[in-house]
Amino acid sequence: MPDLLHAGASAPMREHLERAETARGRLRERRGDRWYPRFHIAAPAGWINDPNGLSYYRGRYQVYFQHNPFAAEHDSMHWGHVSSSDLVTWRHDPIALAPSTEEDRDGVYSGSAVVSDDGELVVFFTGNRWCNGADDADGNLQVQCMAVSRDGIAFEKRGVVVDRPEGIAHFRDPKVWRTDGVWHMILGVCSADDRGEVWLYTSRDMRDWEFDRVLFRDPDPAAFMLECPDLFPLPTSEGDKWVLLYCPMGTKPSGYLARNGHNAGYVVGDWAPGRDFEQLTDYLPLDWGGQYYAPQTFEAPDGRRIAFAWMGSFTAPLASEEDGWSGQLTVPRVLSLGDDLRLRSRPVEELAGLRTESLELGSFELAAEEDRVLLERVDAAEVELELDLAASAAERVGLAVNKTPGGHETLVAYDDLARRVILDRRRAGHGDRGYRSAPCSGDRLTLRVLVDRASVEVFVNDGAEAITSFAFPAEGPRSIELYAESGSARVTRLAVHRIVSIWEGER
Repeated sequence: MPDLLHAGASAPMREHLERAETARGRLRERRGDRWYPRFHIAAPAGWINDPNGLSYYRGRYQVYFQHNPFAAEHDSMHWGHVSSSDLVTWRHDPIALAPSTEEDRDGVYSGSAVVSDDGELVVFFTGNRWCNGADDADGNLQVQCMAVSRDGIAFEKRGVVVDRPEGIAHFRDPKVWRTDGVWHMILGVCSADDRGEVWLYTSRDMRDWEFDRVLFRDPDPAAFMLECPDLFPLPTSEGDKWVLLYCPMGTKPSGYLARNGHNAGYVVGDWAPGRDFEQLTDYLPLDWGGQYYAPQTFEAPDGRRIAFAWMGSFTAPLASEEDGWSGQLTVPRVLSLGDDLRLRSRPVEELAGLRTESLELGSFELAAEEDRVLLERVDAAEVELELDLAASAAERVGLAVNKTPGGHETLVAYDDLARRVILDRRRAGHGDRGYRSAPCSGDRLTLRVLVDRASVEVFVNDGAEAITSFAFPAEGPRSIELYAESGSARVTRLAVHRIVSIWEGER
């Protein structure tokens, strides 16, 4: 079977891809499914991190991702691949890229994809080599490489297109797009003086690239590297503004901010080709959760700016590693920009197509200290909750999800003392504990909560804020309950939905 899957791949890479497919198949046979996601993208087995090469090509949404097919740990980076015709039903495609050249011998790292004028899917990725040949203890050598495909499945590598500047320790994650007939590439860089920067290159043909300028330098001196940059326009009432996503490495926790080992956020500014980026806002997190990193966007055929991000951890092993897999992607989210230059993220509308057994519970008063069961024996579900805070006295009101008979649960609630929405995993059952929270304001609150087998995504006030975290539940049947503490709560709308699998053949 691997011979057929990779028949179109270039000969030097074919052997490496076949070896990877064989190893992943063996790992898949032993995979445990107690926490394997129902409606989030994950590898069939092994490790997954950054989304790569997001694009729409030949009638399908293409999602590639960093992938180790040999084990559930970060090592031996390949590009895994899934695709969909509708953003709802997905299929696992063959592994797309494997280390096979001197330039990428220690990993095919993150990158992006564009469609050329002659109809090829062109991907750009970072080729990684360890200086000592074994690990990053003595640094790395990183260059930007190119590969092309006629079907989105089989790729031919075309070599290095941007070489590593002398004295630069980190130089990776190319994001490519075209503006005014010119191709632009931004890269995350650690400068010679150990500051996190985004560099801009330009090209007329995608082969010959010239350095244009340092587009952005993080004002935080603790940020020594900006991973996974992305730059794109979004409309406001005053015209387009440019959003720069990036993941600063080295930042220190401050209050509710930068609480993770790896954090992701954005600034908004003005930019045009040939000009500097003029920053208009301070840095803000794109998501307040415990596992949200490396977001990447693409423009859908209808003009929507759609983002995926990685749910996982480089620092704290996930409980699922013992089951032969680690990490998943968020649901696809549509990004928009308010006139306040705050970024909003909402699940794509297509996600509603996964709902089944929907139940509308209307409006009602929830008494103080009341617990109300909403759904029993839950595998995957979505909850839509609207609250009238002005008519509520509860100190906390919200949902206990993945609740088991043994008393384990994850809490998603509005905390009136902090005036924040919290996601509390103290009694989840397995893995990382602790909580994360997002700000909210106003007298009305809407929560959209997506609960998968081991994860929770919370969207606050129609995507004004988001909280994304793994939460590995304890064994046993799981339910979802609504609760109020130290006062009653006025519910203005409540709906619950079971969610079916996204994978072809599993519905």
